[in-house]
Amino acid sequence: MSFNLRKYLANNPLTEDFPKNKWIYLTDEEKEEFSDEIFNLIDNAYKDIGGHPNYKSGADVEGPEREASYMVIDLDDDPEFDAVKVTKKKSAGVKSVGMGHDGSSEAKRAAINITSLMLNQPGYYVEVSGKLKDILLSKGVPVVTDEENIRKILKGKEIEMNKDGSYQREIGGKVFTKILLGKPIA
Repeated sequence: MSFNLRKYLANNPLTEDFPKNKWIYLTDEEKEEFSDEIFNLIDNAYKDIGGHPNYKSGADVEGPEREASYMVIDLDDDPEFDAVKVTKKKSAGVKSVGMGHDGSSEAKRAAINITSLMLNQPGYYVEVSGKLKDILLSKGVPVVTDEENIRKILKGKEIEMNKDGSYQREIGGKVFTKILLGKPIA
């Protein structure tokens, strides 16, 4: 049974808990209630690269990825979330593990900007590749290239280092070339 966010917000006296134009963290109960909407935002953002390796349906939000923190923002006149930012606490700090958007330029910009702001703060980091890597680098997000630090931060992950500070590692059964950005606690 699919949950209808618009109907929920229209009939929920707690709608003011979801202010416009402000990032908010969802509670565990809200993650479960909005799991399909969160998944749809994530799926939309990753569709051009074959989807996010850890999100195949809304069930992943309330299941295997439940320990993640989900921040959402509503930017327009409708009551639905327009972007989501996903992070997880790790030994090296707070790792950015995903984002999502509704496809609008405002939502894409909001997701990129919150990611960039986070990654420029001590204790925040991301493994990234592709277009997002280029965007974050253009926003001045610091690069971690020291192999010893990368291995320490990604402790327990099998990685193969490249000469430029990037590395290959398997995620969700696929091998990706990634770089580490941000200011992790090494």
